[in-house]
Amino acid sequence: MAPAGTTSPGAAVPGSGTSAAPPGPPVPLPPAPAARPARGPRRPRLARLWGETWRILAAAVFGFFVSGFVAYEASIGDRDMSGGRWALDFVLGIASLALLPLRRRAPTVVALVVSAVTAFSVTAAGTEAIVAISLATHRRWWRIAAVGVVFVGAGTAYEWLNPVEAAPSYPLVLNVVIMVGVYALLVWIGAYIGLRREHLASLRERAETAEREQASRVAQARANERSRIAREMHDVLAHRMSLVAMHAGALAYRTDLPPAKVAETAAVVQSSAHAALEELREVLGVLRSTDGEDRTAADHHPERPQPTLADLDELVAEARAGGTQVQVERLSADLAGLPVAVSRNAFRIVQEALTNARKHAPWAPVTVTVWGAPGDGLSLTVRNPLRTVGPTPAELPPVSGLGLVGLTERAELSGGRFSYGERGGQFVVSAWLPWAP
Repeated sequence: MAPAGTTSPGAAVPGSGTSAAPPGPPVPLPPAPAARPARGPRRPRLARLWGETWRILAAAVFGFFVSGFVAYEASIGDRDMSGGRWALDFVLGIASLALLPLRRRAPTVVALVVSAVTAFSVTAAGTEAIVAISLATHRRWWRIAAVGVVFVGAGTAYEWLNPVEAAPSYPLVLNVVIMVGVYALLVWIGAYIGLRREHLASLRERAETAEREQASRVAQARANERSRIAREMHDVLAHRMSLVAMHAGALAYRTDLPPAKVAETAAVVQSSAHAALEELREVLGVLRSTDGEDRTAADHHPERPQPTLADLDELVAEARAGGTQVQVERLSADLAGLPVAVSRNAFRIVQEALTNARKHAPWAPVTVTVWGAPGDGLSLTVRNPLRTVGPTPAELPPVSGLGLVGLTERAELSGGRFSYGERGGQFVVSAWLPWAP
């Protein structure tokens, strides 16, 4: 029987006096982080200061080593280096060291300026090597090529301005080849450092993403567990406690009942409360235990099997004993082959529908229709008049608003459909559950 009169789980249920509150929203995944530079997160101030310091020292040591070698050549007469040239060389070398901390803000400009300075200062060679490596870490190839032209040109110009006297036939093209080789080595070192930084940043981001996903999974698991506990508690207790509330309300409302009827109603209240406590104990025991683990020493009682559609007669008898007129229409010849999970869900749907009718339309007759066949699925319909036909208790039982929503979730998780709403002056609950052939 196809469901009809569907009411959205978030909308008010006509005539039922309840608003089916939707379950809590799923826990969202944390937002993806913004793209991070390849060099990773910002380092502490002391680490940054030390990083700049050792680079300046390395550039100065290398520059003075190269200038010392050139000075040695000049001292033995291989190069013509006057005092003015040495002064200019030293001043430009020191000035280039001052530009080294600016390479992160303007790497191309600093690299071009320092490379041009080396045409007049061999002391700036260390700074030139550092800025060339730093530029190559970003792998902007057109910038690297532009700086390379200046690098090779400046080195060649220095040799032309300060020739080696002992080798007047020193070929210029050989100097160009040497400068290209040196620059290629510096670019390779910088590219390797850049790739390594990006790799480390990628590993760090993966670890952080995995940590966020794990936290999200834990939060989602907790939310699912809370939902499962709420659903199980509702399924077990709502039916029993609605009986208790209705009969207790009747006792408070009908003060003219004969003693025998009062005793009978009190007995129903007592038995329902006792059954509710027993079922609550069983549910808490199941929730405390984990799959594959034995029960604790304090709980050696075997679990009672979960009710299925085979227990429908017992459920109906209990409802009738509570004063609800229930009529069952079985349109299926045999439900013995119904899968246990489907049968269990079907029982819970009928149980909640009877509970809902007892809460919002006390004493009203309820009709339960069951039909199904392998391959066609199992259809359930529970209908009752919107208005009560008997005395209304002075105070209706409290409404959680989770019952019908929980049944919607239960049916959808099993691959079925669930709907409820007003139709022809009646409140109708319809469900269809899959039944494999």
